[in-house]
Amino acid sequence: MHYYAMNKVEQLESELRKLSPAELRQVRDWLDDFVEDQMEFTPEFEGAIRQSESERKSGARPRVRRP
Repeated sequence: MHYYAMNKVEQLESELRKLSPAELRQVRDWLDDFVEDQMEFTPEFEGAIRQSESERKSGARPRVRRP
């Protein structure tokens, strides 16, 4: 018998599949906040934000959130 050890990401994916849509939204909101808090606010990052906002306003790239 071959034993397969799941890595942490695979374990999380497995657990996330068990959540309801409402619970998944809570996880997504928490993860968005967590990632945002971890980002370093550099001039390059600020420029990317401004470019993205400009593209959304012009309709060149609408904001689409994929679960």
